[in-house]
Amino acid sequence: MTDMTTSDATSPAERRRLRVRAAILEAAEKVFAEEGEEGLSIRRLAEEIDYSPAAIYKYFGSKEELVDELKELFFARILERVGQLRESDAPFRDRARACLTGYVLTALEKPQHYLAAFSSVLEGQHAISDSSNKARAFEFLIEMVREGQSLGLVDEALDRVAVAKMLWCCIHGAASLMAHMPTFPEGEPCPISLDRNDFLQQHAEFILNGLMRS
Repeated sequence: MTDMTTSDATSPAERRRLRVRAAILEAAEKVFAEEGEEGLSIRRLAEEIDYSPAAIYKYFGSKEELVDELKELFFARILERVGQLRESDAPFRDRARACLTGYVLTALEKPQHYLAAFSSVLEGQHAISDSSNKARAFEFLIEMVREGQSLGLVDEALDRVAVAKMLWCCIHGAASLMAHMPTFPEGEPCPISLDRNDFLQQHAEFILNGLMRS
């Protein structure tokens, strides 16, 4: 692929292309949030922004390509949030707790996007590009474990990739459950007095108690 020159990137035609692409993605996010992946189609999107389907296909070759882009944008938001939390001057345990809860809270800001990011996973199609935001989010968990080990707070004998996958299981499970059940944890079954934020704080603390040395 030919690299775009600076003049190309700032040309009126390129600026218009970027504006149209951004408008398509913004409309797609709106439809996606309201109707989920099943409700999103090129024809439905064309109706939403008063473009022809043919015009949209100039920017996205298929619905799948468009959905993949929405997923990447979603994981970029997760990376931005946990990245900011990780860069704080707080002690490791506080930062780790904030990152675990931040992942779930970001997922719940756009639950349809989050659920769709793990949908349509077919047998034999589990590969994730190393450059994808989803892969980078997982690398962030590995790095968090590595930092804990370097500080002597996490057992150095533990396989950091295996531990990162366990952490992902824990936070993904919470995010998926709450995305499917908006009244959890306060509502049925067995209502409790903890609100969502307090529950997630205790959930993260529970995870860290199992991970870190006493």
